[in-house]
Amino acid sequence: MAKVYATGKRKTAIAKVWVSAPGKGTITVNGVDFEAWLGGHETIKKRVRQPLALTKQEASFDIVASTQGGGYSAQADAVRHGISKALAAMDADFRTILKPYGLLTRDSRIVERKKYGRKKARRSPQFSKR
Repeated sequence: MAKVYATGKRKTAIAKVWVSAPGKGTITVNGVDFEAWLGGHETIKKRVRQPLALTKQEASFDIVASTQGGGYSAQADAVRHGISKALAAMDADFRTILKPYGLLTRDSRIVERKKYGRKKARRSPQFSKR
């Protein structure tokens, strides 16, 4: 039984992902079933399963993930990044499939910091002529 660990990141969310083979295709996040964890967010669920769907391995691996930081959407993208990295580590052929879709690249977009004299990062106070 092979077990591969990978870390996925997105915004301020971090996901620790363990992919084990052979498996039945179960995904567990923070000790909760994947379906219960994301509830009715079908598009986000599809995004998390994307690396498995592209490599045609939906029912071949068991995935256990632990997430922290960020919101549920960022955590889901961090899990997706971790799954992609783990699959690439398992088989070099998976890397050639996942790389063109940008699933192995960490999305580095994070919130820009607030600046002095501004209301937010770029929002200026309202200008009053008189």
